[in-house]
Amino acid sequence: MTNETAKAFMEYSRYKLREDYYPKIQKCAEQLSEEDVWRRPNENSNSVGNILLHLCGNLRQWIIHGLGGAQDVRNRPQEFAERGPIPKAQLLAKLETTLKEVDETLTRFDLSRLLEKKTVQGFDETNLTVVYHIVEHFAQHLGQISYITKMLCDLDLKYFDLSGDKGLPTK
Repeated sequence: MTNETAKAFMEYSRYKLREDYYPKIQKCAEQLSEEDVWRRPNENSNSVGNILLHLCGNLRQWIIHGLGGAQDVRNRPQEFAERGPIPKAQLLAKLETTLKEVDETLTRFDLSRLLEKKTVQGFDETNLTVVYHIVEHFAQHLGQISYITKMLCDLDLKYFDLSGDKGLPTK
């Protein structure tokens, strides 16, 4: 892999997490009430609050620990067991702080090591696939949060509105 390719991959991955996906999660959270954040349609589904906690745990384990070498302190079962009510502002602040640490870790990461192998959460990966997993995983959960928001609030999130109007209606 060329240094130019590696750099483009890492820059785009960082961009997707912090400048594309996270603002969309913020927009969804703005539309949801505190109760909506913790609403579960059934016991086999997660609330938005659980998904936000899960994203923090996953980002920390795969990037901050996996690539950055920090201690792995994740309690994955607790991410899904939580029933709140942790205020949505606190959840978003935790995710924002975690994303800043992820961005710092990815910024410092030696790109010549992208194809090195490692084990994260019991999976044998390369550093490149660790980053790819995180971006993909984050996008999947953004999709869940978006769907929950659209279902509960009956609105168009206008993520891809080509008219130039990027604002969301308020409740």
